[in-house]
Amino acid sequence: MLPYVVGIVLSIGVALFARLVRLDRDRAFYPTVTIVIASYYVLFAVMTGSIQTVVLESAVMTLFMIAAVAGFKGSAWIIVGALAGHGVQDAFHGHIVANAGVPAWWPAWCLAYDVGAAAVLAWFLVRGDLPSTATSISSGPDALARAVEKQHHLTSQSERIR
Repeated sequence: MLPYVVGIVLSIGVALFARLVRLDRDRAFYPTVTIVIASYYVLFAVMTGSIQTVVLESAVMTLFMIAAVAGFKGSAWIIVGALAGHGVQDAFHGHIVANAGVPAWWPAWCLAYDVGAAAVLAWFLVRGDLPSTATSISSGPDALARAVEKQHHLTSQSERIR
């Protein structure tokens, strides 16, 4: 039971901390979290010394990397699905890949963390706290020009105040 509780609490804590210090202001935050989460099974495979297990875990990780990139470039709802999907994968991992390096408590902890992170991200998206699509973010040369213009405007205002 403890791995589930700690996983949920940490996922919510990390999400709230990221929100507080604005680490999640960029759409890359949750896709990166998704990739890092998926990479741990590869790390556990390395610990076993089995190249076959490393290759299998890397293949599974690649699926989540593809989802992370798709969510980053498209809809953040894909990231919600990838995080929740990784939680489901945690529940069945032992039946998919035999990886002796995985600690006994890890699948429960990771499942709880993944589902918690997916739920928090979904909540932020529903509330409109994060952009759900890449097109809702200013990007490209026009965005840079607008940012420079805005900075120039702010600098001019602060000079007038002095």
